[in-house]
Amino acid sequence: MDRATSERAALVALLRQADLSWSDAAHAVQEDGSALRVLGRTVGLADTLFPDTRSVDELVDAAAADLAAWQAEGITVRAFFDDDYPAQLRDVREMPPLLFARGDLRPDFRAIAVVGSRDASDRGLEIAGSVATSLALRGVTVVSGLAKGIDTAAHEAALAAGGRTVAVIGTGIRRHYPAANRALQEHIAEVGLVISQFWPDAAPTKQSFPMRNAVMSGYAAATVVVEAGERSGARIQARLALQHGRPVVLTGQVMRHDWAQAFAGRPGVHVARGTLELVEAVETILDQMPVTAELEGFPELASR
Repeated sequence: MDRATSERAALVALLRQADLSWSDAAHAVQEDGSALRVLGRTVGLADTLFPDTRSVDELVDAAAADLAAWQAEGITVRAFFDDDYPAQLRDVREMPPLLFARGDLRPDFRAIAVVGSRDASDRGLEIAGSVATSLALRGVTVVSGLAKGIDTAAHEAALAAGGRTVAVIGTGIRRHYPAANRALQEHIAEVGLVISQFWPDAAPTKQSFPMRNAVMSGYAAATVVVEAGERSGARIQARLALQHGRPVVLTGQVMRHDWAQAFAGRPGVHVARGTLELVEAVETILDQMPVTAELEGFPELASR
């Protein structure tokens, strides 16, 4: 087993340890510089009724076997310290220590998220399709969450325009949620990219979708919110995007809500009252976006 595989397997084993959060595990590995060393200090220390009594070598070997099985299944697993882990995700506090992917995992520094309500209006679906088409024709990656409604419209429009689309999902990568989007998810995995921060068989939970929104915001250089109610995940993503220092575009459809009106005056927020203004706002953001791995957010736009 080479060093890179050993470190990746050690991180998998570390994240499986009881009483250790994923964020704490990632921080410990960042501080130490080696998942193997952190695992060595952690094994046997968990205060649980039935602690894992296997040795470090046994834990690493078991994790390596899982990594090989996932790879054979077409699932790519990358740790945050791997060279081909999406660099833009290292820029956010919610960085997933592990990323599970199906499809073409490659740099996506010119990517914009298009998100909105599951129960979208016809006008909202039209706007999402228009924006995604425009982005795809400019060679910009369209990122969304594979939910019904706005997300589905954005993915489908990007694909129809021959563009690249990335689906950031809120379940394990072996699952299809919603079930109606199974074929779409498989198609995106074939021609684009599907990514998940959860174990491959993880079921959807109330917490997993806001976590997904955080990763989607971190992956994209900007977020366009087409429609979103007071409790929408897209509203959560708009807030997170500003915390991440990413620009946010709000449409007229969104501005009828109090939360959007409160966001409208913040630095980094663009309000577009019509399709033309929306395209112009996106164009402005695109002109300011980096085209290389130098993306480190937009700190001057970050909310304090």
